[in-house]
Amino acid sequence: MATVLICRRFPRLSRVTTFSTTAKCKAESGSNKSNQKKEENPETANTGTEPVATIQLLNPLDYKVLYNPSAYAKSRAASQQHAARNSGQALGDTFTSPGTTQVQHTFGTTSPQALPPLGNALPKPESKPLLEQTISAPRPAAQTKEEAKKEKTETHDSKEDPRVFQKGRPEYRSLSYKFEPVETLPLEEGDLILHSVAICKGNQSPETITDYFRKLSRLPAEQHAALVSELRFNTLCRSAVKNIRLISTSDLIDILKACIRLVVPPTHPLLNACENEFCRRAWDMNLDQLLLVADCWRCLERSVPSYLSILFSYANMHWKHLTLPQFVQLVYIIGEGRRSPADLMQKVESMILKYLDSFTLEEVGAICLGLFKSLSGISDHTMRKIADRVSLQMEDISTYALVNVLKMLRYARMDHLPLLKELGKVIPTRIPTINVQGIMHIALTCSSIHYFDEGIMAAVAMSLPSKVTYCRSKDAAKFLWSFGCLDYEPPNEEEFYSSLIGQMHRKLHEFRKFPEHLLTGLLGLAFVKRFPEELIDYALRDEFVQKTRSSKYELKKDLFTLGKSVEIECPSYQGNRLPPQFYEEVSKLIFSFAEQEIYVRPEIVEATSLLESMLGGPEYVKNHMILPHARSSDLEVHLAMDGHPIPFNLKDPIADKKLKDIGVNLTDDLMTQLIKGRSNSQSPMEMESEARTHGQERGEEARTPRVGDRAALSGGALIAGARLQVEPKLGHCLEAPLSLTRNQQPQGVKLAIQVSNRNHYCFCSKRLLGLHCLKRRQLRQLGYVVVELPFWEWFPLLKRTRSEKLSYLHYKVFNPALLSRAG
Repeated sequence: MATVLICRRFPRLSRVTTFSTTAKCKAESGSNKSNQKKEENPETANTGTEPVATIQLLNPLDYKVLYNPSAYAKSRAASQQHAARNSGQALGDTFTSPGTTQVQHTFGTTSPQALPPLGNALPKPESKPLLEQTISAPRPAAQTKEEAKKEKTETHDSKEDPRVFQKGRPEYRSLSYKFEPVETLPLEEGDLILHSVAICKGNQSPETITDYFRKLSRLPAEQHAALVSELRFNTLCRSAVKNIRLISTSDLIDILKACIRLVVPPTHPLLNACENEFCRRAWDMNLDQLLLVADCWRCLERSVPSYLSILFSYANMHWKHLTLPQFVQLVYIIGEGRRSPADLMQKVESMILKYLDSFTLEEVGAICLGLFKSLSGISDHTMRKIADRVSLQMEDISTYALVNVLKMLRYARMDHLPLLKELGKVIPTRIPTINVQGIMHIALTCSSIHYFDEGIMAAVAMSLPSKVTYCRSKDAAKFLWSFGCLDYEPPNEEEFYSSLIGQMHRKLHEFRKFPEHLLTGLLGLAFVKRFPEELIDYALRDEFVQKTRSSKYELKKDLFTLGKSVEIECPSYQGNRLPPQFYEEVSKLIFSFAEQEIYVRPEIVEATSLLESMLGGPEYVKNHMILPHARSSDLEVHLAMDGHPIPFNLKDPIADKKLKDIGVNLTDDLMTQLIKGRSNSQSPMEMESEARTHGQERGEEARTPRVGDRAALSGGALIAGARLQVEPKLGHCLEAPLSLTRNQQPQGVKLAIQVSNRNHYCFCSKRLLGLHCLKRRQLRQLGYVVVELPFWEWFPLLKRTRSEKLSYLHYKVFNPALLSRAG
């Protein structure tokens, strides 16, 4: 590559400085290629720098360039500080800066178009085509103090924010790099150093080399970018590489610190040499030095897996001698390196329990973040201990540390009620001051563990419209999913949903790289009966479907749920659809899973068997998925208008092959796992206690009812005029001809019996989750009457007498109100 010489006069310097841009161009090119491989999730390692701008046009026709010169009128120092802080962030925490050029899509002033569901057709608002795009200029710099304050609040600093815990103890000064102001070196003195380097041609002593790095790193920040590209600075770097084995460990660490201040690119040859040398010396260094060097690599945004492996091995050997600050710093490094060393994790857990009462609350948050980022699982016991500590001091913990605890709570799938109740008291008033990513994690934690607190969710909804422009595609999608999952439409629902759907439109270009986020958001909207037509049309086009196949996530089932939901709820939809072959492929996967994991669940098997006995045989009941895209089973039963059951399941392989030969032992342990919910008047613990007090009287699967069963059923609620035998002999069809087919059935009612479990509901409540609301809504649209065997009623009955269970099922199936609905 030809060397480009650029002349730049440093302010107040008498000489002209010439420097080469070749190395800089190579470094930027390499880091940009590295960034293209990153993915937006907390597990991905942070290995490169952020590209200045990435522009992707979905449709090159009819686009506009919005030009705003004042948006670029920022000082060189501010630009460099922004780059130093935000370049190369871990993608799980990436923030799209207001100053980043990005593709945006323009629409009409009306809210995004949504497909009306059945019976609610509305005129379509006029809007511009979805793929008409603009390249927006960066948002102008904040003009007022309020705007500047908001900008600062919303900007997530991925370097500094996770390091707040280090301010709590003086011991961290020797374990970590401190971003502190330094005495500025006069420009003239810096020029004299570079002149000396040029004259000596890199033949300085190791001590002099280190001293030059220390001094040059104190030049004004606006000069750093020019200095790093300077030929004479590169000569100094080559001299350091040449003499690196002669430089003492403490001096080599000082050179690394100087590189941090100068924002040396992570791929610089000097850093390559430093990494190799520190790996060579590691076993001769002490743990403080090892942790400090690891922290410096993090500040330089350089991935150093070999060095970290040595650090973890060293820590494993000297585990008993780790101090509390050394341990917390180590967990922080584990998280930033996105690595979870298996041989260390048991020791990490024991050390957490050892020091738990001595940690500051910020250190507790740092440990949770380190465990979350490295995907390190811990036992429920340890997680509960952490949650216990935080729930007692939630007023005193910072919001950032609290959000990190919530991330780990979410990862552990733990519902810690004292912490969640305290969260409902503390967090709503804080939400307006939290940046949009923190708010997203709060909402996502609630939805992930199925915990609904209206105060929290309403506060999130009220604060979001004014912050929505700071949402990444991931944030917007997770907000929509969280509210849809909990089936919550807030008081400001129209403003809330229109702002988020609008942001999804603006971020459409990002979904080409992260297709999972578009599907996440659209499913969240579908749960609450909202179907933005243009986004759905984009998601169901073949090009996008092909993108989903290359995702690290399995997205076929999400596409399946979205496509089928649109078919059922949006009959007027005229856009793209998934091909029949796709539906067939995914259906096979779902049915295969259901036969192994769902149809054979004890509560479903028992209900199926008893219904067969009560109605007359397997031809009257079908255990299957009426709506496979809803991913849960139904017990389908057909009744004539006079209340007689109709045989329809004449060729059911599940009934023939599965149900007849399945026997499930309902042990106390199994029941303890199943029973996790109850009505408001009875707690889960009381319900479990009640279930255990009754003897198990399951009985044999005989076709003829026992005397006790007949007695129990004789007083049941029978439909007037229907002379119904509770358990007819095998083959008896209750006056309906065996030859009936679906097309020949008389008009009646189709029951879709739901055997629910606690995972269908919000934690400690009877609030149905969004997916199951969607399923029941669609079943009703297809003409089914939904009958539920709620887990708080059915699970305790599993340990009661056979006659009690039959009586309960008889009441549910032959409830007179069902036929009145069908009529």
